[in-house]
Amino acid sequence: MEPAEAEFLAEKELVTIPLLLPYSCLQFIFQGDLGPFNPGLPVEVPVWLAINLKQRQKCRLVPPEWMDVEKLEEIRDQERKEDTFTPMPSPYYMELTKLLLNYASDNIPKADEIRTLVKDTWDTRLAKLRLSADSFVRQQEAHAKLDNLTLMEINTTGTFLTQALDHMYKLRTNLQPGESAHSQDY
Repeated sequence: MEPAEAEFLAEKELVTIPLLLPYSCLQFIFQGDLGPFNPGLPVEVPVWLAINLKQRQKCRLVPPEWMDVEKLEEIRDQERKEDTFTPMPSPYYMELTKLLLNYASDNIPKADEIRTLVKDTWDTRLAKLRLSADSFVRQQEAHAKLDNLTLMEINTTGTFLTQALDHMYKLRTNLQPGESAHSQDY
């Protein structure tokens, strides 16, 4: 899966927006009916719609509850402290951060700090994932349990890990008894 595909999935997540202008009801083929919308009153809509309305200056965006400096500091610190992967506030935390900060950073307090904290958390999780994969390969394990990973995190290391497992399989099958003499004769 490409990063753009994960971003597409993240765009279906709901965010809160108060509209700046009145709309009676918006109909969309893929989402069904949304609304009614009243100016200034918050309503939950998919990210793709919030970004579209924001770009047309029809709304302002309310960041998700977890997109707060103090909460993100807690998440980052917890992730650094634990050996295992901690649950993330959203399965699309990285994609949502990118989308919301790219299109609505003026509506998000302390946007630069939030960007840094999410990146620090991402880096910590990927380092853990690399260490886990390295340990997995070194110990020649047959399976692993990786709870609380997001789709983007799995996608980032998926190719490397499947190639490593493929190489391990080939090495193991070449060293099977009875075949070892033939494979050694080259």
